[in-house]
Amino acid sequence: MILRGFAAHGAPPSGADLDQAVAGSSRNTAEVLSALHEADAIRLTAEGQIAVAYPFSFTSTRHRVHIAEPNGGEVSVYAMCAIDAHGIAPMLGRDTQIESVDITTSQPVTVTNTNRRTTWQPADTVVLIGADAGGGPSADCCCDYLNFFTDHAAAQAWADSHPRVPGQILNQADAEDLAARLFQPLLVY
Repeated sequence: MILRGFAAHGAPPSGADLDQAVAGSSRNTAEVLSALHEADAIRLTAEGQIAVAYPFSFTSTRHRVHIAEPNGGEVSVYAMCAIDAHGIAPMLGRDTQIESVDITTSQPVTVTNTNRRTTWQPADTVVLIGADAGGGPSADCCCDYLNFFTDHAAAQAWADSHPRVPGQILNQADAEDLAARLFQPLLVY
């Protein structure tokens, strides 16, 4: 329900909708959300509001995704990282356009998925995946380090200058494959 809310409205479902979804359960909404937070499936604010439901973020990030609606129009959402942004199209089975930037140059990166075919601009764009050696929830230790770079050299230069963030540079096909494997099974439309 949380993922579908983000996909449909660019925001998590209301508290009333969540209460209705757990009605009849042995847990209340706060307990369910807390369990999802502890499992790192979602992240809650200090006030208990949904801030993140991977791949979505309720607050702005450098990864904006425009999701084509089945009957026309689009919904715009933010993704937590480059891989999460890629995962939205296979998870929803819809066309998407990702707008992001190379964090070293601020050069725009656009990735368009139409009819399950993906085009990347610039054409040499890669994705670096990394994690802070300190660990913790994905939102804290990984998401800031999974980014688009306009080419392999830019990604390698960033990796070399951040030795505390071990990672790997993925070509386009590998980034698309990883995102699909992570997110496609989450929703069945």
